[in-house]
Amino acid sequence: QVQLVESGGGLVQAGGSLRLSCAASGSIFRINDMGWYRQAPGKQRELVAAITRGGSSDFADSVNGRFTISRDNAKNTVYLQMNSLKPEDTAVYYCNAKVVTVFQRTYEYWGQGTQVTVSS
Repeated sequence: QVQLVESGGGLVQAGGSLRLSCAASGSIFRINDMGWYRQAPGKQRELVAAITRGGSSDFADSVNGRFTISRDNAKNTVYLQMNSLKPEDTAVYYCNAKVVTVFQRTYEYWGQGTQVTVSS
């Protein structure tokens, strides 16, 4: 079993910054792609940013230039640095990881979600 635990959400004013963290633990052999998704009320979950094990990253157009994603493979942790936050960034943010377990099977895991609220 693998668990993803997120932290770092909260309430911030527009223009402010937050840093989200997501730590994976459990029967992990290797973590391939990791990413952050978000879901606002009444909307579908959408990809915010993703990063490969080698460090290549991709971003949604709406956050490109404001958000950065990074990871520490030794700690099985992924980070999302969010700058110049806007009210439309308000959502529940979910961590996602594609994990190769110690049994050499690949599964996709999700964190429990962390609320980010940006006030105008």
